[in-house]
Amino acid sequence: MPLYINFNGEIVPADSKLLTTANRSYRYGDGLFESMRMMKGKLKFADLHADRLQRGMKALKIDGYSQTDAWFLKNKAEELATRNKAKHARLRLTVYRDADGLYTPTQNKMGYSLELQPMDEPRYFLNDKGLIMDVFTELPKPSNYLSGIKTCNSLIYVMAGIYKEQNRLDDVFLLNQNGYLCEASSSNIFIWYNNHLYTPALSEGCVEGVMRQVVINLAKANNIGVTEAQINPEILYEADEVFLTNAARGIQSVMGFGVKRYFNRLSKGLLDELNKL
Repeated sequence: MPLYINFNGEIVPADSKLLTTANRSYRYGDGLFESMRMMKGKLKFADLHADRLQRGMKALKIDGYSQTDAWFLKNKAEELATRNKAKHARLRLTVYRDADGLYTPTQNKMGYSLELQPMDEPRYFLNDKGLIMDVFTELPKPSNYLSGIKTCNSLIYVMAGIYKEQNRLDDVFLLNQNGYLCEASSSNIFIWYNNHLYTPALSEGCVEGVMRQVVINLAKANNIGVTEAQINPEILYEADEVFLTNAARGIQSVMGFGVKRYFNRLSKGLLDELNKL
């Protein structure tokens, strides 16, 4: 079945030719995006997505952030899902600076597109086979006030993805400019060590993941100690469990790092709590 997207408020076929080479997202990566999940016709964690999106737009000085609230996200997502006859889906909202100019834009007006990929799953599922991972060291991620935003400039993640494929890995750990753990290629990292849960602090340069915050809240609600910290990658050799989180897949367990193997008891329990939400 042909899919449809929402381009600046208009529902059009997904294969429509809509962008010119002057588009600033294409030219400069001048924009940001939100990856979201819909289940049973409802957008999950819309408030958290809207809050992160608005803060990101403010940081990038893109006008119109006040209109991209939770109601906007839910309304546009449900409208597009209805048009695509989908109850469960992944969605990507891309917001870009709709302006002319070279590096310096002529204005800061917002443009956007909302894409939808239908799915069959009405809930989050833990991966059947744990991920095999290694550390990607070729391109550290810088830590600055843009690090936590999902910007359209994603070359670090592209290069990490190529490294992953070339080395036949399921995913890779990214380091920041100081050599500490930052995130995975498309997810945040959690480490279970000595009966305590750790995740890289936002000051370490990781994306401010929506599912990261949901899992932190779930851990605290279930009396699981959790600390946001600066984490040396050497802890991967000593950890009891490692798992990844993002809004689309929920929680994914890691099985191995080098010769090290991990359990997945905590990730299973947290996933059960996540699905109760």
